[in-house]
Amino acid sequence: MAELYFNPNCSKCRTAAGILAEHGMEPTVVRYLDQPPTLEDLRRLMGLLGIDDPRQMMRTGEAVYGQLRLESADAEKLLQAITEHPILLERPILVVGDRAVVARPPERVLELVDG
Repeated sequence: MAELYFNPNCSKCRTAAGILAEHGMEPTVVRYLDQPPTLEDLRRLMGLLGIDDPRQMMRTGEAVYGQLRLESADAEKLLQAITEHPILLERPILVVGDRAVVARPPERVLELVDG
């Protein structure tokens, strides 16, 4: 099963979805802005991405990141901030099986296509 964390207003998300469609993949679309991820979801994503620092899957350039003064926050505070402000989650993120990739650039989705 494949999931694509997706923001319809994001051109990189739309590009990633197009690349997947070209390769015959129709992942479940996760509109994380409409249905924010839970702490459990985010911990799972970190494990699938193979990261320890939530910042590696965060949009640290978002205004809310600075407004919340997250620069020196610990991992738990960062994860909680994402659940409360899902715009902080980087996108797109493709999950296939037990692997995930932050698709920036969107062509990174190919790392999980047919493999």
